[in-house]
Amino acid sequence: MKAPPPRQRPGFPARLPAGTPAPVPARQHKPDAAPAHAPVRPSGVGMDSAAVRAAMVRKLQGQGISHPAVVAAMLAVERHRFVDSALVNQAYEDTSLPIGQGQTISKPGVVARMVELLCQARAQPLGRVLEIGTGCGYQAAVLARVAKEVYSIERIRSLHEKARDNLRALRVPNLHLLFGDGMVGFPQGAPYAGIIAAAGGNDLPAAWIDQLAVGGRLVAPAVTAAGRQNLVVIDKTINGVVRTELEAVHFVPLKSGLA
Repeated sequence: MKAPPPRQRPGFPARLPAGTPAPVPARQHKPDAAPAHAPVRPSGVGMDSAAVRAAMVRKLQGQGISHPAVVAAMLAVERHRFVDSALVNQAYEDTSLPIGQGQTISKPGVVARMVELLCQARAQPLGRVLEIGTGCGYQAAVLARVAKEVYSIERIRSLHEKARDNLRALRVPNLHLLFGDGMVGFPQGAPYAGIIAAAGGNDLPAAWIDQLAVGGRLVAPAVTAAGRQNLVVIDKTINGVVRTELEAVHFVPLKSGLA
């Protein structure tokens, strides 16, 4: 009796015989559909490449940014999603860009510097953080990666709505956007482990310091005794507050009321 021919092993990639139904992956989940009104984001210019962000972060590290959580956040958050399409090619340059209503998105270097100051010598992740001046939402997205919970307040309604549009598709569960007067803070969420401001006034509002937890830190621009705007750090201790004035900066003016 003639022996049957040996079975041939399938080649790679394996092909199913014609008419054989394709296997269905176990526990397959249909991804959530993006909202119908989500804005169309610029693409095709390389801005969505991780390599572009990595190059930006290397420059930030060259400027002295070293906190691991901050480096990871700056690498993860896509800045090009928060700038106007006409400026998208400048999204990863270390420059501020206009976002409308006379406001700007801060330089990546300034965002990283301020968030790093907020994180220094503190448990990670940070607890509850308050941001004064949401703007387009970029810094809020970065903060949400280094803190357990973030409240971000914006006084200009059109910017508040722009930030909501920019952040909607990202679905950041620990970020709460508020429309209101940042000068009075947000006492309902206090006390805060950290407060950070994206606008500078003649001094720091007392409401911010009142809403800061003991052991918490406030980072904001303010006009110093020398008459220029500097980055100021306030550390709140059981014995009072400790104020440290750092390098000169240039932020949009801090204003009260709604617009």
